[in-house]
Amino acid sequence: MAAMLRRTLDPASGPGRPPAPAETGAGDEADGLPQPRRLWAIAAISFGTALLVLDTGIANVALPTIARDLGVDNSAVTNVVTVYQLVLVMVLLPFASLGNKIGHRRFYQLGQTLFMASSAMCLFAGDLPVLLALRAVQALGAGMALSVSTAMLREIYPAARLGTAMGVNSVIVASSAALAPTLGGYIVGHVAWQWVFVAAAPLAVISLLLGRALPEPRPRAGPVEWVSGLWSAATALLLIGGVQVATHGDLPAGLALIALGAVSAWRLVRRERQRTAPVVPVDLLAQPVLGLSALAAVACFAASGALMLALPFRLEAVFGYAPQTVGLVLLPFPATLLVVSPLAGWLSDRVEPTRMGVAGMTIAVAGLLLLAFMPVSAGQPGIAWRLSLTALGFGLFLAPNSRLLIGRAPRDRAAAAGGLLSTARLLGQTLGAVALGILLAAGMGIGPAPLLVSCALAAVAALCSLARFRTTGQ
Repeated sequence: MAAMLRRTLDPASGPGRPPAPAETGAGDEADGLPQPRRLWAIAAISFGTALLVLDTGIANVALPTIARDLGVDNSAVTNVVTVYQLVLVMVLLPFASLGNKIGHRRFYQLGQTLFMASSAMCLFAGDLPVLLALRAVQALGAGMALSVSTAMLREIYPAARLGTAMGVNSVIVASSAALAPTLGGYIVGHVAWQWVFVAAAPLAVISLLLGRALPEPRPRAGPVEWVSGLWSAATALLLIGGVQVATHGDLPAGLALIALGAVSAWRLVRRERQRTAPVVPVDLLAQPVLGLSALAAVACFAASGALMLALPFRLEAVFGYAPQTVGLVLLPFPATLLVVSPLAGWLSDRVEPTRMGVAGMTIAVAGLLLLAFMPVSAGQPGIAWRLSLTALGFGLFLAPNSRLLIGRAPRDRAAAAGGLLSTARLLGQTLGAVALGILLAAGMGIGPAPLLVSCALAAVAALCSLARFRTTGQ
């Protein structure tokens, strides 16, 4: 069994295209951690990743129940997800820079400790403002861990096996996402909904216990970029917060905040372009292969985020499923990703990224259209195969796109590239949640409209892949 695990996590050989020079560093096969420490380090990262993915997705199924229990409307309760994601988007890039100064392992574990403490406090949340405040603190801890996790993954694995590493990481993400709705539905159906925010905390304990196997913390000299970090966070708050304010009824104030955010972003980018290691990775975004991959990731995650947030409302209100059943109905989506992700990771070391990406988004669009116009009589089998088809498309797209974004960044900017990928994921999911909030407020949130929005976003991701190929040949 141990031998099989080693072959799965780190295949020694196999046919396929060699990685391009920009994807590798000196001593491609010699770098990374030695065995068996590599396996323990992968386990530590895997439990930490599972913790954060589980916490992000577990609340989705509970939202209708939380709204009823706290006496708030559906559009307001989506802030339980949006606030968490907004804080993550605000802090990921500044924390990636700060993690370089403190040391990746130390920063990662501090974040997990903060996450555990705030999760325990969620048990005492009795109204929406308190719950939102605690979710913001949870997001700070999650942001500390996420901002450096991908950089550590690149240190753990040899550069030539980066695609396999991304595939293994995707398995953990997919399996955690598969568990999240089922576990969330079970908790809501049997105990108080507050427990959904505590369920993931034990994974942090396991990750911390295994954490000594992670790469040694190597703090980098130099001053902490406090000005750029705080400016970056404030800009994200103005932009996304402005959209939120406009969504919830105060359109003039929301538009004013968005305008201030746009001006702030313009000034910040001008400042960061003159720096050698900018907090906002404008140096990476200026490279077409990285910039277009990041934009494609935002669109893809927004599409999947809107889909998975909208379906619980639709399945309860239109199809009549009970909250504890909704998680099981949604299970085929992450379960399919669990199968597709490792294969897509392996293929991303061997197949042209654009072929996989465009094919994946074409399949995803077809699945989303089938879900949008699905009859009420479809039943669980009909929902299941449509969800699996859609998940197949997303799985084929994400692995090669993520590999390009991480593998093409210089090694000394690995944390920045990881922060950029995580920011793209969370920004996309936040935009998906905002879009759903707008549709719910307009009375269109339980119909086909959210799924059609997801279709449009998936098409944007495919177009970004095509533009990247025309520009860079990747």
